[in-house]
Amino acid sequence: MTNPDTRTQTDDPGPGRYAAARQLLLAEKERPGPPRRAALARLTDDWLTGLFTAAAPPPGTALVAVGGYGRGELSPRSDLDLLLLHDGTADKAAVAALADRVWYPVWDLGIALDHSVRTPAEARATAAGDLKAHLGLLDARPLAGDTALVTALRTTVLADWRDQATRRLPELAALCRERAERSGELRFLLEPDLKEARGGLRDTQALRAVAASWLADAPRDGLDAARRRLLDARDALHLTTGRATDRLALQEQDAVARTLGLLDADTLLREVYEAAGTVAYASDVTWRAVARVLKARTARPRLRAVFGGRSTAGKPPAERTPLAEGVVEMDGEAVLARTARPERDPVLPLRAAAAAAQAGLPLSPHAVRHLAATAAPLPVPWPAEAREELVTLLGAGPPAVPVWEALEAEGLVTRLLPDWDRVRHRPQRNPVHTWTVDRHLVETAVRAASLTRRVGRPDLLLVAALLHDIGKGRPGDHSVAGETIARDLAARVGFDRTDTATLATLVRHHLLLIDTATRRDLDDPATVRAVATAVGTYGTLELLHALTEADALATGPAAWSSWRALLVDDLVARVAGVLAGEPLPDPEAAAPSAAQERLAVEALRTGEPVLALHTREDQPLDPDEPEPVGVELVIALPDQPGVLPAVAGVLALHRLTVRAADLRAVRLPDGLATGPGDGPGAGSGDRSVLVLDWRVAAEYGSLPQAHRLRADLVRALDGTLDITARLAEREAAYPRRRGVQAPPPRVTVAPAGSRLATVLEVRAQDAPGLLHRIGRALEGAAVRVRSAHVSTLGANAVDTLYVTRPDGTLLTDGEAADLAGALEKALG
Repeated sequence: MTNPDTRTQTDDPGPGRYAAARQLLLAEKERPGPPRRAALARLTDDWLTGLFTAAAPPPGTALVAVGGYGRGELSPRSDLDLLLLHDGTADKAAVAALADRVWYPVWDLGIALDHSVRTPAEARATAAGDLKAHLGLLDARPLAGDTALVTALRTTVLADWRDQATRRLPELAALCRERAERSGELRFLLEPDLKEARGGLRDTQALRAVAASWLADAPRDGLDAARRRLLDARDALHLTTGRATDRLALQEQDAVARTLGLLDADTLLREVYEAAGTVAYASDVTWRAVARVLKARTARPRLRAVFGGRSTAGKPPAERTPLAEGVVEMDGEAVLARTARPERDPVLPLRAAAAAAQAGLPLSPHAVRHLAATAAPLPVPWPAEAREELVTLLGAGPPAVPVWEALEAEGLVTRLLPDWDRVRHRPQRNPVHTWTVDRHLVETAVRAASLTRRVGRPDLLLVAALLHDIGKGRPGDHSVAGETIARDLAARVGFDRTDTATLATLVRHHLLLIDTATRRDLDDPATVRAVATAVGTYGTLELLHALTEADALATGPAAWSSWRALLVDDLVARVAGVLAGEPLPDPEAAAPSAAQERLAVEALRTGEPVLALHTREDQPLDPDEPEPVGVELVIALPDQPGVLPAVAGVLALHRLTVRAADLRAVRLPDGLATGPGDGPGAGSGDRSVLVLDWRVAAEYGSLPQAHRLRADLVRALDGTLDITARLAEREAAYPRRRGVQAPPPRVTVAPAGSRLATVLEVRAQDAPGLLHRIGRALEGAAVRVRSAHVSTLGANAVDTLYVTRPDGTLLTDGEAADLAGALEKALG
C-alpha cells in the first residue's frame, strides 16, 4: 500500500482504500501529535481530491476545507467541514451530482460531515449573518478544483472580517462568555470538555480570529504549546474511546494518560489544566486589549469634534495615575512607572500586585513579564514591606484572583513561594471541590478577606488561608506535611517565631473544627477538651474559626451550610469556655428537656412510639441551601430491640436525610406516669423510656407528616413493614456513575475519642438506608448506640457512632476492633 505521506492520487478513490490507509496511520505509535494530524489531513486531502476529480467536475467549481479541517487539525474521529464552491455558471444539476459524488463516500465510512454548496456571494452572505460560518471561512483551504475561486473568497471574507471587526468581535466575545457559562472552566473540571469549556480549543480558535482582525493579538508565549497539548489529549481520547468525543470522562483518563505516555490520570489532568490556564489567561489579556481598542475607536469622533476635525496625532499621551511607588494606572491597567527600577527594587512585584488588586485593576501582562525578567530576588527572610504587600494583595478580595493569575503566568508565584509548584494545577478528585488545589488556596484567601474584621490578626488569617492545603501532593496526611511547609514558608516570609508557630498550628488543624463539629458528640467533655488542647489559645481559636468558614466556602456549595455553621459555632463557644476556665457540664447528669419528658410520659402511658417533628424557632428552613439546618425529630418509645435500624429505615423511606441522632434512656420519677394497665398514680413498673433526638432534613420537597412516620415506625417495629426489602429496591434504582467503582467502606476506631463511649468512624459510599444498614449490623453485635453523627460530602458519607456495651460501659480495645471489622464486612 502507498505510504500515506507520499501518496498523492490513486486510481481507486473509493472509501475502502482510504479507510485501510487511515487505520494503518492511526495505529502508528511512533508518530503521534502534530505529525499524525498533518499526515491524516494529507491522506484525507488526497482521498477527497480523488473523489472530486473522478466526478469530472464542471469548470468554476472547487472543493474547500473549512473550520478545523481547513486548519489541518484532524483528530482520529474528527468530522469533516467541507464547502463545494461554484461560480454559478455551471448547471445546477451537475453541481448537485458532483456534491453527491463527494458526500456519499464520506457518509458510507460513517464520518460526520458538515457540508454546504454555495457560490462566493452566497458564502459571503451566509458569513454576514452567521458568526460561526464566518469563523469557519477564515480557515478556508482549497483541496481541488478552481484555486483562484477559493483565493478570491478567502480574500473577500477576511476583508469583511476586518471591516466588520467593531461589530463582530463583541459578538464573538459574547459567544465565548455564553460557552463558558454553559461548559464551565476547563482547568477546574474533573471531566472537562477539551473543546467547549473555557480555556479549550474553541478559545484558541477565537484568539486566531481576533488576531486576523488586526485589532489585537494574543500573548504568544506558550500559547501554541498549550494548543498542541489540548489537541494531543483529544487525539488520545478519540483513539481510546473510538468515539468522536471531546469530554475527558473519569473512566477514560487513565487510558488516555497511558496513550500519551504519562504517569497517571492526575499527571494528565495537570498538563491539560496548565494548557487551559495558558489559553484562559491569553483570552483575558486579549479581550481586554480588544475592549480598549474598541473604546478608543468610539472616542475618536468625539476627539475630532474637540479638535475641530483636525488630526489628533499630537494629542496628549494617556493619563498615568499613581497607585504606589513605581506603579501607575494607565488605560485601565496597573503598569510600571517610567521611573521604576525592578532590578533595584525586589519588593516591586508584590507592591505592583497589591496596588493593582486594591485598585480593582488587572496587572498589565507587559509589566508582569518585565518584572519576571528583571526584578531582583527578595532576600530571605523577606523585609517587612514585602510581607505587608503580600497581606495587602491577599486582603483585596476577589480582585486579587486575576492579579495572582498574572503573577503565576510568568512564574513569579513559584519564585516567591517555592513550594507552590507542587500544588499548581493539582486536581482534587473529590467532587465536592470546585477548584484545583492552587486556585482553592487563592479562593480561600479571598473568602478570608471578608472575615478579617472578626479576628485580631488578619495577616495571619490571610496567610494561613493561602497555605492551609500546601501539603497536598506530598505523601501522607496533607495537614501534617503542610505544617512543616508552613513553618518554612512563614520563616521565609519573615514572621517571628510566635507567629510562625501560630501559622503552623492553623495549617495542621485547619480541618479540626469542621470534622469535630460534624462527626463528634459535642456534649462529650472529651471532645471539647481535645479541641481546646490542640488549639491552645483563644486567639488561635478565633483564627481557626474564620479559617474553617473561609475554607469551606471556597471548597464548594456542598461544604458549608447554616447547619454546619451552627455546629461549628456551638463547638467554638464550648472550646472558648474551656480556654477561659469554665467547667463543662456533665452529660450524664443532664436532665431531659420538657418536650422530651412530655413525650416520654406519653410513650410510657401508651406503650407505643410517640414523636414530634418541628423546626427550630431561630433557624427556619431555607429550601435553597444544599444542606439545610433541618428539623428536630424527637421520638420516645419503650426500650426494645431494633429501634435504631427501624427509625433510620423509616426516615430513609420518607426521604429524610439524617444529620445527627442522640439516643438516651430517660428514667421518669415515680408517679409521673402510668404504664399500660396501671391505675392512675401507680408507682410501680419500669419507668425507663428510650428517647431519640434526631436532626433531619428533607432530601427534596416538603417534610412528611408526623402521623405517617409514626405509623410506619410502628409497622417496622412489629415486623409488618419489611424495611430492608423496600430500601433494597430504592438502592437498586439509586443513580451511580457508569464505569466508576466506589471504594470499599472503611470502619475505624477513634483512639481516646471519649470517656463515655467507644467511637467508631464509618466511611462509605452514600446511599439510601446506609444508617439503617449500620444500625442492623450494630444490633446484631449486641451493642448500645449512644449517639450518631452523620456527615455527607458529595457521594461520601462519614458516620460517627458512639457505642457501649448494653450495661453502658466502654468496649475493650479487642472488642472495638472486632466490632469495626464486623461492621466493615456487613457494609461491604
